[in-house]
Parts: sequence; C-alpha cells; structure tokens
Amino acid sequence: MTVNSVPILLVDLFGSIAMIVLSFFCLSNVARLRRRSPDELLWSYLWWVCLGLAGFAISRSAGHILRQLLIFGGHGEIWRAISPFTGAFNTLMFAVVASVTLYFEQVWAAYRQIQGDKAEIQDAHAKLVDLNQNLETLVAERTEALSRSEHKYRRIFELSPDIVVVTSSEGRILDLNPAGYEALSGNLPYPLGPVGAHIQNFLADERSWESIRATIDANRFITSAELMLLRPDGSHRMALISGSRDRSVAGVDTFHLLIKDIEQRRQMEKQMAQTDKLASIGEFSAGIAHEINNPLGIILGYTQLLLRGEEAGSKRQADLKTIEKHVRNCKAIVEDLLNFARSSPPVNTHTDIHAVIDDAVNFFAQHARREKVIIERRYNESIPPLLLDEKKMRQVILNLIVNAHHAVGQQGTIHIETVLCPGGDAIEIRVSDDGCGIEKKNLGRIFDPFFTTKPTGEGTGLGLSVSYGIVKNHGGDIAVRSVPGEGSTFTVTLPLRRG
Repeated sequence: MTVNSVPILLVDLFGSIAMIVLSFFCLSNVARLRRRSPDELLWSYLWWVCLGLAGFAISRSAGHILRQLLIFGGHGEIWRAISPFTGAFNTLMFAVVASVTLYFEQVWAAYRQIQGDKAEIQDAHAKLVDLNQNLETLVAERTEALSRSEHKYRRIFELSPDIVVVTSSEGRILDLNPAGYEALSGNLPYPLGPVGAHIQNFLADERSWESIRATIDANRFITSAELMLLRPDGSHRMALISGSRDRSVAGVDTFHLLIKDIEQRRQMEKQMAQTDKLASIGEFSAGIAHEINNPLGIILGYTQLLLRGEEAGSKRQADLKTIEKHVRNCKAIVEDLLNFARSSPPVNTHTDIHAVIDDAVNFFAQHARREKVIIERRYNESIPPLLLDEKKMRQVILNLIVNAHHAVGQQGTIHIETVLCPGGDAIEIRVSDDGCGIEKKNLGRIFDPFFTTKPTGEGTGLGLSVSYGIVKNHGGDIAVRSVPGEGSTFTVTLPLRRG
C-alpha cells in the first residue's frame, strides 16, 4: 500500500459505513410510515425496497471493508477466493429489489383496481343509505296518508245515516255500519247483531236478494232499486239499494251495498198526494154543495108546510115524513161536504185536550143506542193546555169514536190514551178498538173522500177526510194501524205549542 492509496481506502471505508447507516435510516423511516398507515400499499413497497437495499448495502459495504482489511493484512489470496461469492450476493440483492419492483407493478395495478372498486362500493353504499333514508321517509308518508284515508272513509262508514253493508257473494253479512245495526237489529249494541246472518233474512221478500244478485252479476252494479226492508218489530219499510261487486287480491268476491230508507219520504209523498186530492175534491164539493143546499132547503120548507095541513096517521103524512127524513139526510151530507171544503185556519185557544176528549165521549154516550160498548180512558196528566180549535178537535175525536163504535159492533171496548212524545214537542191521542179491523187493501184509501166500508145509508165517507184536514191544519198528523180481526188504532199527533 502506498501513501497515495490511503485517501481512497478511507473514502471506501467511510463510504461503506455511511451506506449501511443511510440504508438503515431509510428503512427506519419507512417502517415508521408503515406503522402509521398500515393499509397504504406504497409504504409496504418502499419498506421491501429499503429492506433489499439495506441487504445490498450491508453486502456491498461488508465486502469492501473485508477486501480492504484482507489486502491491508496481506491476505489478498483469501479475498480473491471469496470475491466471487460477495459479488453473487450483491447481484442477488439487486435481483430481490428488481423482483419487488416488478411484483409491485402488478400489485399496484390490483391495488388501484381495488381502490376504484372501493370507491364505487362506498358511492353505492352512500346512495343505498340515502335511498334507504328516503324510502323510510316515503313509507312513513305513505303510511300516514293511508291512515288518514282509512280514518276518513271509516268515519264516513260509521257516521252515514244510511245502511252500509258488505256481504259475501252468497249474501252473508261481513260488515255493517252502526246505522245498519240500528235499522236491522233494533236495540242490540254495535257491533253485535246481524253480522254472519244472511241478508235476505232482513228483506220482506226473500226473492229480492236473488234479483239483486242477478242484476249485479249481469251489470257489476245496481242503482236505486226498490225493496222492502223487514224491521226487527215486524214492520216493513221501503228502501232504495245501490251497490257493486268488489274482488280482493286473493280473488274473493264481495258485495258493497248502500241501502237508503225512503219510508218517511214515501209517506210524505203520499200525504202530499192526499192533500192535493182533498184540496181538489174540496173545491169541487163546495160548488156542488152550494148548488144543492138551496133547493134542499126549499124542498124541506114546502114539505114541512104540507105536513101542517095533514091529519095525524094518514098515508099522505107518512109519505111527507119520509120525504122530510131523506131531505134532512141530504142536508146533513151537504153540510159534511161544506165542512170538508172549508179550509179556513183553526181558531186556536189554550185548550185542555182531556176536557175535549171527555166532551166527545159524553156526547157519544148520550146519543149511542148500544150500551154494551165500554170506553176506557188513560190520560197523561203532565200534558199542558194546547193551542187548538176546540170545536174542530172535538169533531175529530167524535169521528174516531164513532168509527171505533161501528167497528166493535154490539159490544166491545174502545181505548182512548194520551201520550207525551219523547222530547216533549208533541203529543199523541190514540183511539183503539178491539173490533173487526180494516183490511189491508183498504188501509190506503180510508182518508179518501166518500170512501167508506159501512153499509149503504150508514155513512157518507167524509168523516175521516174531514178529520184528516182538521189535523193537518193544526200542523199535526193522523195515522192508522190495523190488523183484521183484532182491531185498529188511530193515532193523532199534535204539536205542543205553548205560546
């Protein structure tokens, strides 16, 4: 070794040591970064590269240091022997670094693909979360809207004054609103009653259901068809039915029906028709009565003059008596016609209705020829005086008593009862008998002028017509309920007006 080679030796030694120190320094920094971000692929790659370079630096630097030491110690032959191995190890380290770099290129491409997929997954996840949140909001809004709709239509179903009924295709009642329960079940509480029963059990004509079903089957709906409802008390009420067929998702057919009770409207229409009829006949009768009344008065006057000059018991006197009797009957009929035709408003005064009934009963008792008819009176003493025309109302009560007397015949019982209606705004006067009753075919005609079921010569057919007009002028109503062979009940309803 010469003096000039010393600097080269020193540079080689210190350079080798510095190379080892720097490689481990780099390895330490990369290790720290890797611990900080263990999922970062770049730090993993640099860690392996630095590890390979550190191995190369150790191999290369250790070879240089060993070479200088052996040469400096005079063992150059040893170095020449091991020099190929150190070179091979250095080449191996370079190959490792190169392999890591090549492998990292493939890994980096996969990593980028994974990162891209991760970003797409995160984006999809964010969209899914947003969709889920919107879906929950949408479901909540739809649920609330459905709840409001269901509540609205449930209120319509429950508060409807008409009968709303849902039946199976066979006619079994599946659901019924409260108005339907009240109409079909009477006093049974909601929701007990007709559910489960067949709807035809509540129709007066059992064939009505088959007709309704056939119409719906043919047209898929029915509109305003008339039918007769059977009430729990056995009475019948006219109604209109509308409805249609509905098929559920499960394929089950049901009928949704709306039944409107029009009995009150029908009765009102009948009363209006009756009033129009009475008004027309009254106007016609008034003209005839005035034209007939004057000649009858003249005939009666001359008959009475002729009777004064006839001997008692003569045949001529008997003939004149017969003429007088029939003329008086004709005048009585004419008087009834005039009373029927007069539509003047009643002269109302505060009147005790019970006193009016007692006067009519006493008048009837004094003139009745049959004494075996019993009249029973039952009064509601809490009924106050009414504003009514006393004379006309006495005529109404007397007509009803006379009709009841005719119905019971030789013997029977007549009941007269006064009732205060619920709410206290009206009263009822009920005149009942246990006589022959009225046939169903005649019930709709008993208030018609000149209609009578009495034998010829015993009635004019104007008593009930006149009574009907009087009661209507008082703002009231008159109705009849009769069963042939069991008797009849006439009910006069009068408003309770105190002022």
